[in-house]
Amino acid sequence: MTKEIDCRGLACPAPVLQTKDAIEKEHPNVIKVVVDNEASKENVSRFMGSQGLEVSIKQEGSNFHVIGKMGEGTAAEEPVHEKPETGQKKIMVMVANDRMGHGDDELGEKLMLSFLKTLKEMGDELWRLVFVNNGVKLTIEGSDVLPVIQELEEEGIHILVCGTCLTHFDLLNQKQVGETTNMLDIVTAMQLADKVINI
Repeated sequence: MTKEIDCRGLACPAPVLQTKDAIEKEHPNVIKVVVDNEASKENVSRFMGSQGLEVSIKQEGSNFHVIGKMGEGTAAEEPVHEKPETGQKKIMVMVANDRMGHGDDELGEKLMLSFLKTLKEMGDELWRLVFVNNGVKLTIEGSDVLPVIQELEEEGIHILVCGTCLTHFDLLNQKQVGETTNMLDIVTAMQLADKVINI
């Protein structure tokens, strides 16, 4: 059975939610999802991969056809929001701005750099670092804090960057760190975290 879904013109997280719904309710052998932007292409293909589907992508003009096929022996990837079973407290930090506080912007940028550098003091409790809205600007080339975020990622912190936000600011191709994500992943991660800190 093949299921086709046209998600052109839909904002995040609708394409992923429609894909999830079709897989869970209809269990198709093949699912084809048509989207019209890079962020949706990445989010849908990553979700399909997390469900154990073999994923291929075809571009036709400005549209992307994301095709997921159930394959023999295909192992599901670890979903981006899955919480490790370590018994360790898990803290998610959501960064919604490229500076900390209001008032002096230069001071706010210095405070954000200092905050991100100090995050590693949380130790193993730091679980996810999520960038949304203006915060996604910290993950792109030329960002003063980019090396700090890359170092956190190298140390095993999962970095998630909102695809809708990157697209809104026309920065999707400039992202240098983390996984492009969607609101479904962010909400699920919030649900699984022991504590969520909003900056």
